Amino acid sequence: MVEALNKSRGLELERKRIGSNFLGVLNDLKRRPEDAAEELGVSLVEINSIIEGKQELPFDLVSKAIRIWSVNTRDFFIVRDDCETGIIIMTAVESKDSSRIMNRAGKPYYEYRDTAMSTVAPFRPEWIMELCVVDDNDPNNKSVQWNNGHFMHQFTYFIGEVNFYYMSPTGEKKVGLMNTGDSVYITPFVPHTFATRKGASKNGLILALTYGNKLTGEVQQELSSVSPILSKGYVLDFSSKNKAFGSLLSFHRNNANVTISDLATWTKILKEKIESFENGSSLPSFEEITKFASALRINSRELFPNDLIENNVVLQKYNEGKKWFFPESTKSYEFIELATTSNLPFSKAFEINVLDSNEDKFDLKIGLHQYVYNLGDKDIQLNWVFDGEKYQKILKPNDSAYIKPFIEHNFRGEGKILILRIGGKSTGDAQIELSFVGKPNVERAINEMMLWFDPSGKN
Repeated sequence: MVEALNKSRGLELERKRIGSNFLGVLNDLKRRPEDAAEELGVSLVEINSIIEGKQELPFDLVSKAIRIWSVNTRDFFIVRDDCETGIIIMTAVESKDSSRIMNRAGKPYYEYRDTAMSTVAPFRPEWIMELCVVDDNDPNNKSVQWNNGHFMHQFTYFIGEVNFYYMSPTGEKKVGLMNTGDSVYITPFVPHTFATRKGASKNGLILALTYGNKLTGEVQQELSSVSPILSKGYVLDFSSKNKAFGSLLSFHRNNANVTISDLATWTKILKEKIESFENGSSLPSFEEITKFASALRINSRELFPNDLIENNVVLQKYNEGKKWFFPESTKSYEFIELATTSNLPFSKAFEINVLDSNEDKFDLKIGLHQYVYNLGDKDIQLNWVFDGEKYQKILKPNDSAYIKPFIEHNFRGEGKILILRIGGKSTGDAQIELSFVGKPNVERAINEMMLWFDPSGKN
């Protein structure tokens, strides 16, 4: 009965979200509900009923809309929220029930199992057992079956004795001898694979979390629409810090149809010096970057390249990671930093030793999506509050969970968990834009509640 009511409530909320999104589309197109009704050939009653969330948005109406307006099908639909209390948990039993064997070259190679995921989350986590056992550490071993790389970024946590094979940028096959607690970050499209080392007491295991960053969704669709050939123009030379700055400066200067001579005149920086910046032979000072940004009417941050040019594969040995306690007052957790990359500043991975069984304070509130996996052999209690209501669940060994951003929560007990935090689409540039929009307008930015004008003329 309760599940049926929750499902009904969820469908009602989804209709309301779709309705407010529909109103937002009409506002962007400068269409009143009556205009939309006339152009789409339906009654005003039906249009208002959709806006108010009283009825579903028919697909045939969307089909009409995309034929007569400059909109896309995806503009009318929203991401389904399957996380009604802010957290989703998947038990070890449920994970085991999802088991499937992946054969390669006619032999069992991996056992896959699902772990906790959500329609809201940007990652796709997997439990993978390495069924292939190699008799040496040669990356050219014929038993090793390589993949072709994939679009998603990947964080990997190792349990047991596992060989990690990967391709260097020069095409050289390499192998990392990984053990429990070691971790790896892999950039998109790097060929790689995994296998259990000979002599291991049992098959190796990895927790592989693949996730999209900014290139997924609408960005990917836009690049596709621009075309693969033209989209290559967005790819700048980031092979070094010097080259990166030169590429950024040249990109913004050309977009404004400004010549190097013009830029030299406006900034009082020698033309020859600007040329040296753009060809990557030298780097400007902070003051010079500020002058370029002012002249081109952009923020200085748009010209700053990454501080580090990192490898496409980052290996982190467990005993080399930074360790610290949090919070300072209670030391409820010991954090161990795992593989990460500065190229993804909103991606964080940790192993956490939970040390507190008593303190009831919600001492964690993270502005990123979180994946949690109970690595240890003891139960961990997960407590959280959502929409004013408190919740409590036990994470047994090998249970996993997804936690929405900004959920107040804590972990209690004595055990060990893996946590991966991902920013999704709302961090970085989107966060900056939302900050300019301001807190009073956040709700309208997400769920439009009114027409862009008052037809009565009162406002």
